[in-house]
Amino acid sequence: MDFKQLTETIRNDFLYEWGENRGDLRGVLLLQKKAIIGYEREVRYFKDKIAELIERKGAAAVPFPDWYPALTDAVFHENWGLAGIAEWFGPRYRDSSSAKIIGERIYFLDGGRMRLMPQRIERARRDQLVRAFLLLTPEERMDKDYHEVYLLDGTRITIFRGGLTKEGEDTIVFRRYIVPEYTFEEQAERGTIPREAIPLFRAMAGAGFNVAFTGPLRSAKTTFLSTWQAAEDPTLEGVMVETDPEIPLHRLMPDAPIVQILADGEKLESVSKNLLRSDADYIVLAEARDGAALDLAVRMAGKGTRRMKMTFHLRNPYDFPFDAAWEIMKTRGTDLAETARKVAAGFDYIFHFAQLKDKRRKRLRGVYEVSVGRTADSIRIEPIMLYDFATDSWTFRDVFSPSKQAIAEEENPGSERIIAELLADLAKRFPERKGGEDHRVRMDSARTAAS
Repeated sequence: MDFKQLTETIRNDFLYEWGENRGDLRGVLLLQKKAIIGYEREVRYFKDKIAELIERKGAAAVPFPDWYPALTDAVFHENWGLAGIAEWFGPRYRDSSSAKIIGERIYFLDGGRMRLMPQRIERARRDQLVRAFLLLTPEERMDKDYHEVYLLDGTRITIFRGGLTKEGEDTIVFRRYIVPEYTFEEQAERGTIPREAIPLFRAMAGAGFNVAFTGPLRSAKTTFLSTWQAAEDPTLEGVMVETDPEIPLHRLMPDAPIVQILADGEKLESVSKNLLRSDADYIVLAEARDGAALDLAVRMAGKGTRRMKMTFHLRNPYDFPFDAAWEIMKTRGTDLAETARKVAAGFDYIFHFAQLKDKRRKRLRGVYEVSVGRTADSIRIEPIMLYDFATDSWTFRDVFSPSKQAIAEEENPGSERIIAELLADLAKRFPERKGGEDHRVRMDSARTAAS
């Protein structure tokens, strides 16, 4: 008996036993789906029974694919578990943040690159996986072409099929956050931020600034937002709005009074008025994807809300006020220039991130102070820290405007002095290189471009 024959034989043994108990067919299907998703009790049921059948058949010496740790696991995953993708959930790939199933092919992010794996997964088995994953979102219809669900361990699964993909090229994308703990020290250890800037960032987090974390996909925005939030005062009342349940604040800050809301689109519209009237000390927008979320952030800032945090997909940090205003304008029909000015007035700093060629490596590309000038037609965005790709190092500028000092002094007296001293010291030790750029962004140029 070879491995394929063994898996088929054991599967038939299970089917025969289930056939003897036809009255509970629904329970059997639920059992299989929960086992695929990873519920411990259901997984243990299958593995114990598989081990018993292997021993009874004298098949303990049957060779099995080397991407499985043991014969029992191999039979389980081939029949009811995660098939070849199960290896990605094992210890060998615990530092891999992404995996993909494209058609029959399986890829793991390994060494910063997507690597084609030797295992394959046939169409019927892929459909079985999708049906099981959708158990987590029973309101989702199986006939939809796009799904997004989360496993018990927080892994996000995105499914593309049907009319969205070519024949036989349906796709399942697995993504997880691999940061073991959210601290500035851990981020420095990974090279994402300079270790010398940790005291500055910690002081800024305590000063109550409104901060936007920007950058392209997979550039560590959400990870750094979580790190910044973990440094927040745990006695303050907060509200976090997410489209998807990515940031487990109840685990990061288990004793903090933080309300976590899942909403976007119409749901966000329905709760936004209550959020605007809430007495929360701060709000976190885990990902501002549309005009409704951005409008909520700007309106909250206009009310005087401090310590606001938000991530936003963005290529160029200097475009932040206008890109955000454009999204709001599409939703609310507002004036672009005036809305951009409100965005700039609502946020104090932009932390912009990038992903290097080796996709495992992320870098804080720059930190920018945002302010509105004395005249109504000007916005100023000035870097206080910049990353140099050639040297893999950072430089600093001693820029700390009186308006930002006043915010820090009001929200956390004494922090303004600490920030000023730390920034001045960093700028002296790691000064800006000659040939710097013009750091101003003007409203009139944006108005001309928009027209």
